[in-house]
Amino acid sequence: MKIGKVIVMVVAVVVLTALGYGLASWFLGKPAQNAEGATQLEQTLAQLSSETASTDSEYAVGDRLTGSADKGGKKAAVFDPAFPELQWDNLMPADWDPMAAFRGMNIAELQDNDPKAQEALDKMRKAWNDAPVNPAYTGKKVRIPGFAIPIEQSEKGVDELLLVPYFGACIHTPPPPANQIIHVKLSEPQPAVGAMQAYWVWGELTASKFSSELGDAAYLLNATGIQPYED
Repeated sequence: MKIGKVIVMVVAVVVLTALGYGLASWFLGKPAQNAEGATQLEQTLAQLSSETASTDSEYAVGDRLTGSADKGGKKAAVFDPAFPELQWDNLMPADWDPMAAFRGMNIAELQDNDPKAQEALDKMRKAWNDAPVNPAYTGKKVRIPGFAIPIEQSEKGVDELLLVPYFGACIHTPPPPANQIIHVKLSEPQPAVGAMQAYWVWGELTASKFSSELGDAAYLLNATGIQPYED
């Protein structure tokens, strides 16, 4: 697993999750409750968590994919060189600090019923939802590995998904910044895309805001290809 700026963000969202599921739900938004008292978001998270648990995943929350790095002697997959590999860290502008919203805060001491906790989460949510893109990669053909969260499905399969850099993002932990979530539109429906399954996805990357109950994406990838990721 690579250690980089995104690992720092993983630590941050894990700390926020530790404040309680109530705050995690608040961070994602508070949709209206249904007759049974559970919000649509809570139902979605429960369903996705169940799907993740049933896949018998080899990954733990926070794990990242190594991409085309050394596989310990195993033959790496061969891809079209027209789609060079993109590292998740490069999607963040070099001069942007994902932890700026936390400066001066002692998050660990905040309690679930503390108004300052909601104030902190409100500040973080706005900063991360408005996270800037790196213009150096917009309009470029790229290939990137990540974990899938299906969001649109037809009779033929999954048409759209969110791609995130580490296992559990948006499901087991609050979502990362928008520049660490990619909205993927598939050229053809995929019949068997499960929550938090690992994939290579490639296509043209553009800057395009997309909001969902699971998280906001700052990038759109019009995918021309997708295949399961193998370590």
